[in-house]
Amino acid sequence: MARFEVLSEDMAAMGSQQMNAEMLFELGMSYASGRDVAEDLVSAHKWFNLAAMKGYGDAARYRKEISEVMSSSDIAEAQRAAREWLGMH
Repeated sequence: MARFEVLSEDMAAMGSQQMNAEMLFELGMSYASGRDVAEDLVSAHKWFNLAAMKGYGDAARYRKEISEVMSSSDIAEAQRAAREWLGMH
């Protein structure tokens, strides 16, 4: 399993690297658990959403679990952030 050092928002250091589904999922796990970064369910939802779109099986399940404790406006924010990320990558 890859380990990521998250030093700035949205893995700026990995900007030149193609992000695969596992990397996106691991970002979601980091933000969901507060591992190496501050816990942020909006960011976690975004990364799980992107990982699920790339076919990472567990990502949709984790996204669903955290969405149960998020407000609808937070979910909408996460979805906008995922669309924005896709537009940039």
